[in-house]
Amino acid sequence: MIEPPKIKLSRLREIGWSEWDPIGLTQMGDDHWKDGGACADEYDSYLLQVVGRLKRGEPIQDTVAYLEEVEIVHMGGGRVATTRSRAETTVAAISDYLAEIPARSVKVH
Repeated sequence: MIEPPKIKLSRLREIGWSEWDPIGLTQMGDDHWKDGGACADEYDSYLLQVVGRLKRGEPIQDTVAYLEEVEIVHMGGGRVATTRSRAETTVAAISDYLAEIPARSVKVH
């Protein structure tokens, strides 16, 4: 049996923290948000949701809207000037990453 390709959670985290970071936790310093830090998994569920939406073929703009809603409504941050552009950049980066992985089923690693 062929093992499905793995999505590296560490790579998703790099994207999420460098491109999105809706609540500004990177300001706390590397020790808090890099892998192993107290906040490292803060955005995992949202980033994995983006992966799932893209893998199911959801339109990019709907996936961008999802991240905007997370920031504005669920995190209560409201809309700021960079909300949309950060969501767009994050979705694009995750989409590019997924394009590097063979198209069969994937596992998170």
